Amino acid sequence: MKRSTTVLLTALAPISWGTTYAVTTELLPADRPLFTGLMRALPAGLLLLALGRVLPRGVWWGKAAILGALNIGAFFPLLFLSAYRLPGGMAAVVGSVGPLFVVGLSALLLGQRPTARTVVAGVVAAFGVSLVVLKAAGALDPLGVLAALASTASMSAGTVLTKRWGRPDGVGPLALAGWQLTAGGLLIAPLAFLVEGAPPALDGRAVGGYLYLALANTAVSYWLWFRGIGRLTATQVTFLGPLSPLTAAVVGWAALGQALTPLQLTGMALAFGATVAGQLRAGGTAVRTFGPTGRKARGDRDRPDVTGPALRR
Repeated sequence: MKRSTTVLLTALAPISWGTTYAVTTELLPADRPLFTGLMRALPAGLLLLALGRVLPRGVWWGKAAILGALNIGAFFPLLFLSAYRLPGGMAAVVGSVGPLFVVGLSALLLGQRPTARTVVAGVVAAFGVSLVVLKAAGALDPLGVLAALASTASMSAGTVLTKRWGRPDGVGPLALAGWQLTAGGLLIAPLAFLVEGAPPALDGRAVGGYLYLALANTAVSYWLWFRGIGRLTATQVTFLGPLSPLTAAVVGWAALGQALTPLQLTGMALAFGATVAGQLRAGGTAVRTFGPTGRKARGDRDRPDVTGPALRR
């Protein structure tokens, strides 16, 4: 499959995630972020487990738990906490620095030396997103800022470790996504019931909203996301992240009647341009990554090897 097709399919994941805010505010019970996170993760994970029909073996029980905690179990609650405590789109602005987090972690864990173009593209993406979603506000809540930074760091670390560890032989991205969503959902479940109590009563709109979040927004999207991580560099994947707040802005304009100012349109153009720049590679080579056994990570086996730690993009 052409790399451009892989990029486009992977981009569907953050585009879908950009609809989460509208679905949550318009269809779901208010003030139940943990229950919503649980309903997104656990049903989707169990569905993918049933479809994949593969369970972890050996060290992958521990790896699946770690990845599930980073990508789902910690990320979802921290993300919702930041969204509830920060004004306007500040949580989205903090989240948009994810590419810079991944650039740093990739240098440490994958031996990928960042290029000036990558760093500049990451800064431009964050600046563009800030123009789209940031509104004037008073003093920021310290806990909300810490939660936003922690959620971004958690997802970034999960993305890089997913790339570093690859997948076991005979295991596809569907099963890998199922492992992580199930592990993350099981971590969220006791926290949701402890903090928020019994599940709320659900009407037809809420049931439809949760079905959308569990199926299209989570099961399909995370399958595409982890599939993309296996075929692209971690930096290329995370540079698709700004598409999420951009999609949220477009959905707000198209479905919720929210106006887009010229400044917001300028920010969208900057963020989208940085996203495209983050997909470009110099020389058509990809870095070689290794799992703990010393073999190439699954998803990189058919790519040309390069010598040295530098990532030529």
